[in-house]
Amino acid sequence: MTVVIGTAGHIDHGKTTLLRALTGIDADRLPEEQRRGMTIDIGYAHLDTEDGTSIDFVDVPGHDALIGNMLVGAGEIDAVMLVVAADDGPRAQTLEHLELVDALGLGTGIAVVTKSDLVDPDRTAAVVAETTDLLARTSLSGSRVLPVSAATGAGLADLRAGILALRDRIDAEQAVAAVGPGRLAVDRAFVVRGRGLVVTGSLRGGELRVGEGLRLEPGGAKVRIRGLHVHHGPVESAAPGRVAINLAGAELDDVRRGMVATWGAGIEATSRVLVALGRPPRLERPGSRASRPAWPPIDGTRIRIHLGTAQVDGVVGGRGRDAVELPDGRVTAIVRLAEPVATFVGDRGVARRPSPGDVVAGFEVLDPDPSRGASRRRATPERLAALAAAVGDADADSAADALVGLHGMLGVGRIEAVEAALGRSGGPVHTPGRDGLVVAPDIDAELSQAAITAITAFHATQSVEPGVPTGTIRQHLRTTLRRHATVRRDDAMAADRALDVVLEDLVRRGRLARDGDRLRDPSRATAMPPALRTAMDRLEVALDVPAPPDLAAAASAAGCPPEGVRALEAAGRIVRIEADLAWATPTFHRLAATALDIARREPLTPAALRDATGTSRRYVMPLIEDLNRRGILARTPTGHVPGPRAPRASRAPLEPDAPK
Repeated sequence: MTVVIGTAGHIDHGKTTLLRALTGIDADRLPEEQRRGMTIDIGYAHLDTEDGTSIDFVDVPGHDALIGNMLVGAGEIDAVMLVVAADDGPRAQTLEHLELVDALGLGTGIAVVTKSDLVDPDRTAAVVAETTDLLARTSLSGSRVLPVSAATGAGLADLRAGILALRDRIDAEQAVAAVGPGRLAVDRAFVVRGRGLVVTGSLRGGELRVGEGLRLEPGGAKVRIRGLHVHHGPVESAAPGRVAINLAGAELDDVRRGMVATWGAGIEATSRVLVALGRPPRLERPGSRASRPAWPPIDGTRIRIHLGTAQVDGVVGGRGRDAVELPDGRVTAIVRLAEPVATFVGDRGVARRPSPGDVVAGFEVLDPDPSRGASRRRATPERLAALAAAVGDADADSAADALVGLHGMLGVGRIEAVEAALGRSGGPVHTPGRDGLVVAPDIDAELSQAAITAITAFHATQSVEPGVPTGTIRQHLRTTLRRHATVRRDDAMAADRALDVVLEDLVRRGRLARDGDRLRDPSRATAMPPALRTAMDRLEVALDVPAPPDLAAAASAAGCPPEGVRALEAAGRIVRIEADLAWATPTFHRLAATALDIARREPLTPAALRDATGTSRRYVMPLIEDLNRRGILARTPTGHVPGPRAPRASRAPLEPDAPK
């Protein structure tokens, strides 16, 4: 692993000159930079150490108009080297860069007071003391401050030793380079003649090898590693650090600064994020009277988001339901972005005002795809605080549980992304007990109770029914689920399978019993009284004619009570089309098939169906109307023709299409 150190500091304080003295490399790569003597875009250098390893440096602009470019370099570094000129002292961009470093949560660094050869020792000592006091108000509190002269070389040996100590500390603490999802945030993209597209950036979260596949986010474009280049030349594999990748499968127009080359789980493309906002330190700028951003930011606050190497405009929203003050003083909020960015759970960034560019907040991404719709009601202070604590601790298990609780249910793929983002190796911690979805315990309990309640209510009104069709209960649970969680379109099938698992679990635990495709209360007997079964059989026979008697009269004659009639209808043994008109199901299908057969030859009239069935208008008119409602027939001025749900002529009767 190669440690990446980024410079920070005011314009013309000697950052690039210091790097040249340390590494022998001029990080000002652009002709305009060399002509003007100032860094305009981010530059790169590396220091080869005596133990055979290297340290990477990212040189950033110090001009106030180029803070966006500075953040591109600062977005993917492990440590900071703050540069302050002894003859000038801390200035406006010194303070602004420190605010940005603090907002990014960078706590490892070293400060250098340059140009010590231009002033007397007392002035150098005063600037060292002033810089030390300034660092104490930021995340770099306690960092060493070393006086150096790049021109004479004074202090360079101590600086190199300090940088090596930084590297060792970062290695011991397993810094960001070694954890999180595998990714390279693109900071440059260009074409090399004869080789094709090349992208550069700081590799994080794993190693790359020539021939492996990557995807580019946002967008998900698939590419392949044609070649790798680190510092001095081509390599077959690259560890975390500064890397150039020669890509196959994409053109220069397909790639831009801010995209992420990644593999595996973890990185998610989004235009809406749930974040925890942290208030930055307010370092005074000499002579500045500009107003500072309000804290906490109100709904509708326009900001510019810096994530990795991406810059995108956004709006703070959700400072209502999603606004919670966390125990550590941060606040949560939803941020809507003008265009998608690639990010991950635990990613850190900076929010600035578009103008004049003050830091609004540092932030940590809690959820790259926050809840919408019904599940928004689950965004309670307790759940948001639990998620923020888990992400802050990089606790993959707890973060996954918190996200499931916040959403109500979550796809296993997103859980795997959380685990990859927070640095957990190996497979998912959650077994997909819901066949692709993990359901929150409270919603699981709610669904179970809803199923039992519905079946109990059914038995109370349908005393002889053997049970409720599984499809009916599933539809009831589907409605219950949508009241408590947002079911995304991509998760609809998995959600239905999850509901089946709820029912299977109730059957396994003996809370419900299954008879074929029906579910019942296990305390209810499955056997129907013989006398009732015989009466139902008699009624079915009485209705198995083209011109059946009135249903009430037939039921009375058969000795079949109302619950027996309902049981026949629920079992699909009879078809009732009016309150007092019903046929045995086989007879109904035969009559319907006759009507459809006539309609296929010529428009069907009531008279034609009456003659064909040997009945009367008393029967054919309700039958035709019922077939119209079902879509088997369709009314036209000249008669009835096959409707949109009519089966093909080659199919056997209407059983598959006629509801039972």
